[in-house]
Amino acid sequence: MQPSAFQPNHVHDRRSLPEAFASVRVPQDNTHWMRRFLSYVGPGYMVSVGYMDPGNWATDLQGGAQFGYTLLSVILLSNFMAILLQALSARLGIATGLDLAQACRQRFHPAVNFLLWVACELAIIACDLAEVIGTAVALQLLFHIPLLVGALISSLDAVLILFLMNRGFRYLESFIIGLLAIIALCFGVQLVAAAPPFGAILSGLKPSVEILTNSQMLYIAIGIIGATVMPHNLYLHSSIVQSRAYDRTEKGRKDALRWATWDSSIALMLALFINAAILIVAAAAFHTTGHQDVAEIEDAYHLLSPLLGMGIASTLFGLALLAAGTNSTITGTLAGQIIMEGFLHIRLPHWARRLLTRGLAIIPVVFATAIYGSSSVGQLLMASQVVLSMQLPFAVIPLVLFVSNRKLMGPFVISRPLMVFSWLVAGVILVLNFKLLYDTLAF
Repeated sequence: MQPSAFQPNHVHDRRSLPEAFASVRVPQDNTHWMRRFLSYVGPGYMVSVGYMDPGNWATDLQGGAQFGYTLLSVILLSNFMAILLQALSARLGIATGLDLAQACRQRFHPAVNFLLWVACELAIIACDLAEVIGTAVALQLLFHIPLLVGALISSLDAVLILFLMNRGFRYLESFIIGLLAIIALCFGVQLVAAAPPFGAILSGLKPSVEILTNSQMLYIAIGIIGATVMPHNLYLHSSIVQSRAYDRTEKGRKDALRWATWDSSIALMLALFINAAILIVAAAAFHTTGHQDVAEIEDAYHLLSPLLGMGIASTLFGLALLAAGTNSTITGTLAGQIIMEGFLHIRLPHWARRLLTRGLAIIPVVFATAIYGSSSVGQLLMASQVVLSMQLPFAVIPLVLFVSNRKLMGPFVISRPLMVFSWLVAGVILVLNFKLLYDTLAF
């Protein structure tokens, strides 16, 4: 395959996630559109995992329990922001053959790249804190496994990735989509059992000024944005969209970009449903029954069945949490590998590279779990999402810079209106983060 005119030859010297690059065959133009679309389905759902991980559960549970349906508007807003940013991430990967980390390494000064890499690692550690603790809590609730042992068990995802990737990238995608279906089914049942008032849900979808004026509400709102728009997902998506064996020509890339955008947009609507369902169930079960102080996942687990009047509700909650935690640790480990390869060009065997990226993230998690135990899981999860939110500008700003650069993107550069809107989204994220930082320091 020849590089296009707008793509430098040295891009092809190093593939992003080389073991998966162009490994999934896609049908030709004369094939029915549905078959072509289905061949591209997968990366969007892998990305959507990060939008419904245990960190989201913590923020959604606290938001629903404390403030009812008010923060539904924040979930809706952050989801639309996520759809835009993930589409831009896919565009960068397909148009240039570079993932976001590789683009940063190619375009920025080494000192800037080092700072960006550190920010990425902090984001992955914060993300893993949520994912590993969420998985450990699920194992504790369902099978009475001690929290620290559960955290160590969750690290076995590196072995699972190796097994599935050796079978083929499609197997990894199918496994993740299967777990997503379990999460959606579990919350669909709980939503029916909660029977929330439709009018209150519609009211919650309308933005409220109180979100900005109430410091507690704003803290959780920023946590929701941090939990929804995940920094490492932008790196992950720009890499795994290149797993399709589309023609590396302008026409082939345009076709791949269209299907990849549909894939991620539809998958993120599933994430919107699940995030909204968590908050709605929490609002219906806790906010209206005098349990506004519910902040721990463990408390929610024990209260759901009696409050909803359905014995299996708590089990479904725990099962969905286990599926979400497992999924998230897998994609988080994959993102860690992509970031380390892209920024540092570290050459290691696949198994060693995955164990290294996992180890960097899980060591702080084990210490935090050993020190805090289960008593402060909710606070730890909430804090991890705020840390993630603080890392967002370090991924969003380079992404928007790159897709706005005609020299880099060629005919795939974004239009001026989309550029303005993308910078507006980046600006909103920056303003919210500065507000959070100011409130934290002032406090």
